[in-house]
Amino acid sequence: MTEYARAREVAEQARQAEWERPSFGRQLFLGDFRLDLVHPIPTLDESAAKKGEEFVRALRRFLDSRVDPAQIERTATVPDEVVRGLAGLGAFGITIEEEYGGLGLSHLYYSRALMLVGSYCPALSALLSAHQSIGVPQPLRLFGTEEQKREFLPRCARGEISAFLLTEPDVGSDPARLSTTATLAGDDYVLDGVKLWTTNGVVADLLVVMARTGRRISAFVVEADSPGITVQRRNSFMGLRGIENGVTRFEGVRVPARNRIGREGDGLKIALTTLNTGRLSLPATCAGSAKWAVKIAREWCNARVQWGHRVGEHEAVATKVAFIAATAYALEAVCDLSSRLADDESNDIRIEAALAKLFASEMAWRVGDELVQIRGGRGYETAESLAARGERGVPAEQILRDLRINRIFEGSSEIMRLLIAREAVDAHLSVAGELIDPDASRQDRAWALRRAGAFYARWLPGLVVGEGTLPVAYGAFGPLAHHLRHVERTSRKLARSTFYAMSRWQGGLEHRQAFLGRIVDIGAELFAMTAVCVRAEEDSRDLGRRPMELADVFCRQARIRVDTLFDRLWDNSDAHDARVAGYVLDGRYTFVEEGILDPSVEGPWIAAPADGENVHRHVR
Repeated sequence: MTEYARAREVAEQARQAEWERPSFGRQLFLGDFRLDLVHPIPTLDESAAKKGEEFVRALRRFLDSRVDPAQIERTATVPDEVVRGLAGLGAFGITIEEEYGGLGLSHLYYSRALMLVGSYCPALSALLSAHQSIGVPQPLRLFGTEEQKREFLPRCARGEISAFLLTEPDVGSDPARLSTTATLAGDDYVLDGVKLWTTNGVVADLLVVMARTGRRISAFVVEADSPGITVQRRNSFMGLRGIENGVTRFEGVRVPARNRIGREGDGLKIALTTLNTGRLSLPATCAGSAKWAVKIAREWCNARVQWGHRVGEHEAVATKVAFIAATAYALEAVCDLSSRLADDESNDIRIEAALAKLFASEMAWRVGDELVQIRGGRGYETAESLAARGERGVPAEQILRDLRINRIFEGSSEIMRLLIAREAVDAHLSVAGELIDPDASRQDRAWALRRAGAFYARWLPGLVVGEGTLPVAYGAFGPLAHHLRHVERTSRKLARSTFYAMSRWQGGLEHRQAFLGRIVDIGAELFAMTAVCVRAEEDSRDLGRRPMELADVFCRQARIRVDTLFDRLWDNSDAHDARVAGYVLDGRYTFVEEGILDPSVEGPWIAAPADGENVHRHVR
């Protein structure tokens, strides 16, 4: 078996194969626009909403009076007293059930809390979300035993910080290469290996560690001060300077077998399932930053006058202001809808959560970039420098740096597109997989051909017409109805394009990553258009036409992006680009590199420190 095939097998074993609940995202890619799955949007009961609102208000008061984001940026450290204060509020146990010492709040209010924190201090939002979304609480809530929950969840809720350890110096999105091992020795597992970019690892009390047990990967809860654990250094980054990530080495670390989460070999599946809802923390942070950008753009474009007009009145700037405002509203709508679906638990949201993460991280980065451009030289200047010379210290350049990691965190955009694409074509593979499997037997292919014939005989005719062709469809959405009709029609067009691609490339489709990426990006735009229309219809009951206006602008902008993506499905330079990239890697064009000096510090491309002082510390 090739290394690629082995990696693919590991990924397939880890993914959730069943679809036990309906999925709006899955049906969207199949050309079936199931608006009924997201509208009316699920709501919380009054007591849960009241409890969430009270916490968010208390959190706002704490941030405003006790947190100095400029200090965190300047010192690259979240003060211990801030961590203790957040712990006192219950911010480290927002979604942990009350019986285990947490607040027991909904995903919706967890997201709104992170949106608030992310607008003020993204590093603080990263601390809280890494602890709860991918750290110890979420995998234990989903897969832990009752004994594990009672032992560890109250500690997490009290403010003992948790971290997630999967990545290694030579392992990113390819877990088949994982080298950290957990060997059973009596009643303990013995862990050996090195983990990189351990989010919260420098200050963590508890760790979730992914390690190889034989040929499979298992998950463990590990005490961070166990003998044999060394945090060899703290990493420094271009943004989120307050987060304390490190390089963590395990040398003969004994972990009780009772601390294994789930069954042996289920670690990667646990990690991926945890991320189905855990990924929603990033859209929340992105939405918070985008909403802040609207405020800054509005105030600056009113204050700044050039050539006799406010700069926001010049069309070149006005188009950017409109993009920022409309996109911020859409990002909040996507986050809000995904969180409510997670709370409702009637839908499978693995695709929706992944789409939300992908779309929010990409669009928030563009929002941050446009804000810096609107601010001009002041956008490039640091907030500290602006304040030192007497102007308002707006951290636009910092937000841009802070937002950049979201396109990499918890699955890079490229990996997210492949993950979503795999789920999007799952229905096709389930009925016709053997037809494109080179190892399938003749009998298997014959059975697959019969299954595929029956499936496509039912499915393909449904892609010809739909509600989107009826001029009165979705009339309850008023001026936004035509956008939803467009989403329905485009969903069918997207499904037809996917089917054509499978027919054309068959098993080779999985290697057409640029094509699949555009398919997913179209789906993400359609999901965002749906979310913003649903949100605007709800908001208009209290706010009148204003939400409809923003949603309309967003949908108009999204439709242009979608048209471009469809054009590029078949008219692109992908094959030429791939060939030239191979030449670049082979050194064919090294003449391009002539006439420069490389400022990089010499050293191997991939390495782990052989030794180093233990920089691990506890927040007390």
